[in-house]
Amino acid sequence: MGFGSLVAPCEETLLRILLFLLVLLLAVFGVGLLLRLLNPLPSLDGRTTSKALADTGDTRLGRAIAADAGGNPGLSGILPLAGARDAFAARVLLIRAADRSLDLQYYIWQDDIAGTILLEEARQAADRGVRVRLLVDDNGTAGLDAVLAALDAHPAIEVRLFNPFTIRRPKAVGYIMDFGRLNRRMHNKSITVDNQATIIGGRNIGDAYFGASQDSLFADLDVLAVGAIVPDVSADFDRYWASDSAYPATKILPSLSAEGQREALAHLRASSSSALAQDYAQAVTESVLSANLTVGNMPYDWVPVTMVSDDPSKGLGKEEAGEKLMERLAASMGQPHTKLALVSAYFVPTDAGTDAFAGLARAGVDVSILTNALNATDVAAVHAGYAKHRRALLEAGVKLWELKGDGRDGMPLSMFGSRTGSGPAVRTRPVFRSSGSSLHAKTFATDGERLFVGSFNFDPRSVHLNTELGFVIESPGLSGQLQTLVEEGMDEHAYRVRLSGDGARLEWVETGPKGTTIHTVEPGTGLFERGLVAVLSRMPIDWML
Repeated sequence: MGFGSLVAPCEETLLRILLFLLVLLLAVFGVGLLLRLLNPLPSLDGRTTSKALADTGDTRLGRAIAADAGGNPGLSGILPLAGARDAFAARVLLIRAADRSLDLQYYIWQDDIAGTILLEEARQAADRGVRVRLLVDDNGTAGLDAVLAALDAHPAIEVRLFNPFTIRRPKAVGYIMDFGRLNRRMHNKSITVDNQATIIGGRNIGDAYFGASQDSLFADLDVLAVGAIVPDVSADFDRYWASDSAYPATKILPSLSAEGQREALAHLRASSSSALAQDYAQAVTESVLSANLTVGNMPYDWVPVTMVSDDPSKGLGKEEAGEKLMERLAASMGQPHTKLALVSAYFVPTDAGTDAFAGLARAGVDVSILTNALNATDVAAVHAGYAKHRRALLEAGVKLWELKGDGRDGMPLSMFGSRTGSGPAVRTRPVFRSSGSSLHAKTFATDGERLFVGSFNFDPRSVHLNTELGFVIESPGLSGQLQTLVEEGMDEHAYRVRLSGDGARLEWVETGPKGTTIHTVEPGTGLFERGLVAVLSRMPIDWML
């Protein structure tokens, strides 16, 4: 049989394969369309309305900050929460201090010890008569449907889900079938009590964010704020609460019987009896905040603070020009003239960002960037989006540091803001050693004058898809601390990335007790990991990262 006689059968086989794939694609699309028709988003008609309470000066928190706030008109009291234990303790203590209202807004709320303890604290606040509003992004509530439904049944608690999945199990099906909508998420993170005190920053709610996960420990940064900025956060919560993406839990979650509600709430109460819960309880007891939060003896820095946030319409792709956080952030921070120190867990600069950072470095700005090493990141695709820009950044003079993923207790941000104002130092330690560490903070400082802390990653997802929230803090003290940390204090915790002497390759400089080691491939990784990153870095996926 000659070659020519094989052509027709091969073409026929290829045609059959293509037809099969086309039919399969149409079938999947048809099933997806049918599922969406059978599970539509409910109407928002009848949704209750509520706003932040304004008359809260007579609450415990209001009285505690009255003197300092009165002596610092227009300013905000800021306390960094770099330590994981203090970050957890601050949230518990704020909830316990609530007299009138509690507003919680989070991207991820995990069904683990930390997550259930904080939900139980919120339930107990509601039992005291505190109005509780809980707004969570529905992509980060795995395993909590019954608990959230049970909490929503409490007369003082209302739960809303942002951009919800109408197909509850498995959510991945809904994600695929309604990708355009569900790919946009609410990444904001805040807890605000009595319109008097708030915590915003990078941490979600879960054990890994509070230094208590057996598998990983996130190095992160939040700030506790009081004073002039708090009503701005409350007003921002109100507009998300009333947005077209915030659905009452009763319209989305399956209803529970009375017995189902009792079982769900029993799950919350049981969380307080574990050994890890006792460690958390000890962290609350030992925290500096425990004795001082409601008695007016907190070591706040009173400085100008500006809130920057996305309009919630971004969750539907309907925001208008000028409404994105990135645009407001650039206007508030201004152009760096001498120094820029950036900490970003998920750093995907893209070509445009790389050109911008390189341009600053070439203009004489000292640019230092800390992100995750490949052996520390929890998202390899994001590392790929960063790795392909390293050479261009280094050639322009940008300094790059990559956090080691070696599970050290001493995290690079744990001492940031350890002493503020004239009050006592706020120090921390992890609950126990984790098997790996990963950077999760999102912060940067310019010219030793301004500091940003919030949920915004320097990646396309934060810019274009997710909603974000943060503070621009005009504090030379805190800004200078971060810049010194990134510029001088990383040797123990991070690899310094550089070009080899001949410029032919990248090198990772590791400094440790035994001296200096030069790595010529990404340290602590295998061939498969590096190969995967190499493949992903060549794919056009930056817009999703």
